[in-house]
Amino acid sequence: MSIYKLRINFEEKGKEPVELPIVGGESVLDACLDHGISLQHNCGGVCGCSTCHVYVTNGMDNIQEISDKEEDFIDRAVRPRITSRLGCQCVVIDGDIDVTIPDQSEFLGH
Repeated sequence: MSIYKLRINFEEKGKEPVELPIVGGESVLDACLDHGISLQHNCGGVCGCSTCHVYVTNGMDNIQEISDKEEDFIDRAVRPRITSRLGCQCVVIDGDIDVTIPDQSEFLGH
């Protein structure tokens, strides 16, 4: 079992960046929830909504490839970018990762 670094930046004002451990095979959503970082997940983390949307700013090669289903839900996210992923599907496979969590107050359930 390999442990990597998950660096999180926040768009929400007043929130400082944090660095967490993340185990190989673990999703960004699970790592956040395990460490008290609030990341919405209206569907329960099963790739059924877009509320756990994050931007991967570094380490895209260190996570599982995006699926067609995930791409469909990202299209419904608030301000998606080319680096957008769903936290529940953003599973670390080999190395550190940096993400930015968009301002969660703007998210509505999809």
